[in-house]
Amino acid sequence: MLLFETAQYLSAFAGSQMYAGDKARRKPRNLVIKRETMKNSFSKKQLSLAVTCALVLGFASGAARAQSIGPASEREAWNDTGKQVWKNGFGECWHNAYGPPPGYNECNPAPLAQAAPAPYVAPAVIAAAPPQRVYQKVTFDADVLFAFDKAVLRPEGKAALDGFAGQLPGINLESIKVMGSTDRIGSDQYNQALSDRRAAAVKAYLVAAGVQSNSMSAEGTGKTKPGMDCPGAKSKKVIACLQPDRKVDVEVIGTKAQQ
Repeated sequence: MLLFETAQYLSAFAGSQMYAGDKARRKPRNLVIKRETMKNSFSKKQLSLAVTCALVLGFASGAARAQSIGPASEREAWNDTGKQVWKNGFGECWHNAYGPPPGYNECNPAPLAQAAPAPYVAPAVIAAAPPQRVYQKVTFDADVLFAFDKAVLRPEGKAALDGFAGQLPGINLESIKVMGSTDRIGSDQYNQALSDRRAAAVKAYLVAAGVQSNSMSAEGTGKTKPGMDCPGAKSKKVIACLQPDRKVDVEVIGTKAQQ
């Protein structure tokens, strides 16, 4: 539009110059030559200035229009009357500089639907299982732990107590009770003292093996808890029959974490 207006201006300017030339032909020749020279000089300057202005304004208008052109996806694609999209040799779509945004087609595909994010699911909180209650009672044969009528641990007895102590780690001990018992042969006082010494010997060995001493107690019950009925006086047969009464019991009470 600006170039067209500039051309109209130049055409009108040229017409006015022709009219001025006809008037000049009716004046004296020397005056006409002088004025023609001045007009020609002035006309060249005006023409040069007009062309320069037109070019500057043309470039400015082109730059402004270039800046107003949106991205290709917002412009109508070139196509023929059959709505066939025009492409270059590289398969790229041509777009014009104006027009409304094109509809979705092969050059302007519709955006892919975004899947809705999965709802947040809070992790399940699993309550810790309560600790398991532990009650354990182990009975040791006194004839394995000690020699007959003795309170000194035998090697076989120490090995048996080592195996027991190895089962205690992992248990939160509340109490350990060591109880020594004898058979009915002998006096009450003698058997009570013997059972006390045997219970104390077992406790001392377990403490040395690393079992908590503050939760452990030891006591003798003598012959007050007989379990066998073996009539008759002292003999090898009666001593063998009363063997289950000669024992040391160890009771363990505590808790243990469930697996």
